Amino acid sequence: MALPTLDLTLQFGDVPYAARHRAALPRAFVNRCIRSALAHDAEMTVRIVDAEEGQALNSSYRKKNYATNVLTFDYAQAPMVMADLVLCAPVVATEAKEQGKSLQEHYAHLLIHGALHAQGYDHETSEKDAIEMETLEMFIMASLGLPCPY
Repeated sequence: MALPTLDLTLQFGDVPYAARHRAALPRAFVNRCIRSALAHDAEMTVRIVDAEEGQALNSSYRKKNYATNVLTFDYAQAPMVMADLVLCAPVVATEAKEQGKSLQEHYAHLLIHGALHAQGYDHETSEKDAIEMETLEMFIMASLGLPCPY
């Protein structure tokens, strides 16, 4: 079965150690991770930001005054998924190190996680929903030949 199509825009803000993050996120890799998590065709922008921009967005939109690993702004779920994914490079790098993962593996998990959020999955609504979302993430990671994120 063919994967859904993805019209992808990949942006890098002024992030510390930008070359390291760019190397972990080749366009084809980002495309493959997101497409593997999609049920429908999609238009998505993925933006890699520094801690300041990440904190400002999280504060403005979620009223949480800290930078988080990934923010999902979903605009439509069907017939086409339309969303922006914002990943905070310093947070992702710190978490990858703490979890003993490569930077690319952690980015893969967060791209999949964000793409699922863009389609209405929400791990914060109930334990059942969290288990469903985590199970999908594990299945998608495995299908890409990547290690289990949990």
